[in-house]
Amino acid sequence: MTLMEQARAGTVTAEMRRVAEREGVDPEFVRRGIARGTMVIPRNRLRQKLEPVGIGEGLRVKVNASVGTSRERADIAGELEKVRVAAQAGTDTIMDLSTWGELDLVRREVLAAAPVPVGTLPVYQAVAEAIACHGTPAAMSAEGLFETVERHAADGVDFLAVHAATCRETIQRARGSGRIDHLVSYGGSYLMGWMIATGRENPFFEQYDRLLEIAREYEVTLGLADTYRPGCLADSLDRLQVAEMVILGELVQRAREGGVQVMVKGPGHVPVDEVSATVRLEKRLCAGAPYFVFGPVVTDAAPGYDHITSAIGGAIAGASGADFICYVTPAEHLGYPTAVDVREGVMAARIAARWGDLARGLGDGKSAK
Repeated sequence: MTLMEQARAGTVTAEMRRVAEREGVDPEFVRRGIARGTMVIPRNRLRQKLEPVGIGEGLRVKVNASVGTSRERADIAGELEKVRVAAQAGTDTIMDLSTWGELDLVRREVLAAAPVPVGTLPVYQAVAEAIACHGTPAAMSAEGLFETVERHAADGVDFLAVHAATCRETIQRARGSGRIDHLVSYGGSYLMGWMIATGRENPFFEQYDRLLEIAREYEVTLGLADTYRPGCLADSLDRLQVAEMVILGELVQRAREGGVQVMVKGPGHVPVDEVSATVRLEKRLCAGAPYFVFGPVVTDAAPGYDHITSAIGGAIAGASGADFICYVTPAEHLGYPTAVDVREGVMAARIAARWGDLARGLGDGKSAK
């Protein structure tokens, strides 16, 4: 049985008890949240010694730090130093977003070094391998994509970000949408390009049940990522973003029916006055699924200071019900973050998360019951 299925059967597991202890809540409160799907505890079956982290309604807002190699900078030692710095600064999770180099080795080294849950974006590796072997991401196959997903899960990855709502229907909607910044999602843009080049449907959408089977087997939490997150303030809450969120909500329901823990990833660049509305919309359309927000960044005009702009957005999002903040470093929009940038990003996001906790009555000794 999966953790969600155990919760629905009335079982309070050791993970639930530990999360309850860390959060200062009743274990039954955690069990009910896992059973409903308003909480998740990302922990792969293969990482039994990992300290469990709870994310969701009634729990403290959590923070994620991202690391990863690229074609320009494939320094594994440097990324492992960032993992160490992020953990020391108090991040709750790590994401390995490597796009180039010895990707299997990088992931396994990050998993070995990280004392917290680790997430990945498998499509990055599937695309990199298609380019390395055939010279084009269009050569990626559905089988290769799912083989990569299972490889990540079998290595012990705790949560997987997948662009499962990017489908042919949304591509049709995207044409003539009038967006200023059409697509800023790296993984989503490659999947969309692959769909246009091959004329095929997104494998994650078309074979979603297959994805759920892998998640069930390894007890991996799914992070349903948004391809159409706004890349500038003018695109916030446009028809594309909302249409995709409707599909994300349908996929959340299917994951829950399959006993798979699931959360939703969100924007992006969002005006201050639309942050709360964005969070409320996700909670409504996705039936209270934990919301994992990137920032959000509340201005397009502060390069070099986006750890500050995102902390403002993250604080408002946390106060409004967002559950999980992905940090943004000072290097966002400028280049590759250093270890110093990573620490600055984590600390800014932690301040935002703390502000959100206090606004929701979850700080200074207070907690949900």
